Amino acid sequence: MEFGRFPVLLRRELAKGVIELWITCPNAVNAAPGQFVGILCEGMPLRRPLSICRTDERNHAFCVVFEVRGAGTQWLAARGKGELLDVLGPLGSGFDLSGCESKSAVFVGGGIGAPPLLAAAQRFGSRADVLLGFRTAASVILLRDFAGTGAHVFIATDDGSAGHRGLVTELLGARLDRAPCDIVYACGPKPMLSAAAEIAAAHGVRCQVSLEERMACGVGACLCCASKIRDASGGEHYRHVCKDGPVFEADQVVF
Repeated sequence: MEFGRFPVLLRRELAKGVIELWITCPNAVNAAPGQFVGILCEGMPLRRPLSICRTDERNHAFCVVFEVRGAGTQWLAARGKGELLDVLGPLGSGFDLSGCESKSAVFVGGGIGAPPLLAAAQRFGSRADVLLGFRTAASVILLRDFAGTGAHVFIATDDGSAGHRGLVTELLGARLDRAPCDIVYACGPKPMLSAAAEIAAAHGVRCQVSLEERMACGVGACLCCASKIRDASGGEHYRHVCKDGPVFEADQVVF
């Protein structure tokens, strides 16, 4: 874990209100897919938790992709090249990618839940199917980036303006009906994660989900991001999403 002030390397807008920032950080290459960083925004007492989208070993940098939702992310979205950001990370536990050299995977991302899946999908290449859900065609992000990993990419939109009209979990059900896979990875809104977990379980496929919760400290010192998790004996306990997660086995999460 690293703490310090690091410069913005690149900023670009992927869609209306969705920003990609590349930040130079020596420890960035050590980040595992699924981990996140906490960035301190001016005038805000708490850091903003942002998933690491991918890393660049040559430039010792990582990127985050986020949606402008409040004063903190609005301030962050206005940062430009060379400006310093107060960063803590990488934090949390990432996806289990063991055996990715020979296994097949299906990735399910909903909206701003798509970026945390990119680095993991890259490990599987052509053995991955990536299913991404968005509101409209105008809100689609990272399509070329996922395709560039070698994965097979499919889109769903609420209004049918791009790809399948309907829920991205409908694509998941159809995909698992066609052929098995070794594991499903999902990140997005909780209703989507719950549906993905049910579909994967019905097909007998292991599923890991990355939970999105409000976080305060980012290191497990507070209870802000506590989420109910089921242990091996069936007992239910609260775990810190920031420290114990954000990635959990889907059958352990009490949705």
